Amino acid sequence: MTEKEKMLAGKLYIARDEALMRDNKNARRLTRLFNQTGEDEADQRVAYLKELFGATGENIWIEPAFHCDYGRHIYVGENFYANYDCIIIDVCPVTIGDNVFFGPRVGVYTAAHPIDAEVRATGLEYGKPVAIGNDVWVGGNTVINPGVTIGSNVVIGSGAIVTKDIPSGVIAAGNPCKTLRSITDEDRRYWHMQREEYMKDAGK
Repeated sequence: MTEKEKMLAGKLYIARDEALMRDNKNARRLTRLFNQTGEDEADQRVAYLKELFGATGENIWIEPAFHCDYGRHIYVGENFYANYDCIIIDVCPVTIGDNVFFGPRVGVYTAAHPIDAEVRATGLEYGKPVAIGNDVWVGGNTVINPGVTIGSNVVIGSGAIVTKDIPSGVIAAGNPCKTLRSITDEDRRYWHMQREEYMKDAGK
C-alpha cells in the first residue's frame, strides 16, 4: 500500500511522503488563493472550493479564512455554510450532508497520533473519518474529533468538544459533548410560528 492508501484506510502512515506532500501543497495553494479573494469575488471563491473539495453541492459558502490539509477528502452536500476560521484536517474522509451550518472557528479533525511517545516521535500517525448528517448546526468554537459520526437534525452547542457519536434529532453540548435533549414537535411548532410572524411583519 502507498502511504496515501494507508492514511485513507486509517492505518499508520508517514505524512512526509512525496505524493502526500504534493497533494498538501496543492491544497495550500488553493486555500491561499481562496483566502485572498475580495468581498466582490463570490464566484471565484466558490470555484476555488469546488476545485479543492472532493465533492460539493451546487450551493456552498465558506467565509475566509479557511484551512485544510488536502481538501480532496472533504465531501459536502447541498447548502453547506461555514463561518470564519474553519479548519478541516482531512487525512481521512470528512463527509457532510445537506443543509449543514458551521459557526465561527469550528474544527473538524480526522488526524490522530500514537499514544506511545517513542512511536509518535518516528513521525508515524493515523486518522479516523468524520461523518455529519443532514440539517446540522454546529456552534462556534466546536471541535469534532477523529472517528465521530453526528446524525441528522442535530444542534451542537458552541464550545463543544465532540469525542463520541451523537445520534439524530438531539441538542448536544459540553466538554465532552453529551446529548442534552431531543428536538421535539414543540420546537418545530414554535419556530414555524416565529417564521410566520416574521413573514407577516415583512408583508410576505
